Amino acid sequence: MNTPIYKYDEASDTLSITFAPGEAATGIELNEQILLRINKAERRVVGVSLFNYSVLAQPTEYGRRSLPLPGLLDLSAETRDLVLDILQSEPMQSILLLSAYAPTAAEPIPITSLQSLNTSLQAA
Repeated sequence: MNTPIYKYDEASDTLSITFAPGEAATGIELNEQILLRINKAERRVVGVSLFNYSVLAQPTEYGRRSLPLPGLLDLSAETRDLVLDILQSEPMQSILLLSAYAPTAAEPIPITSLQSLNTSLQAA
């Protein structure tokens, strides 16, 4: 896999991280702020876009901002398993921390938070 390309668009407050430039991909909307692009046949990430990046990266008074991943629940079981494998593997586990919020023991809700990205962002 190539070195990731980070591009930040200040006007739209979007951070795009590309691992395979120019490669066709399937977009998976994990939530309104995170669009994952994957190569389903090769079972790997192509890129990810983080919308409202400055808000996602800003800590709250309680620590990192966590976001629910309702898009996972809308996927077929096969695609959900693929996406979970991708999210829990490099390079995605260095970008997003996957966890769960459990209001009850029987209903865990997948959530994520942004890892600290130590990179100089290039404005698009």
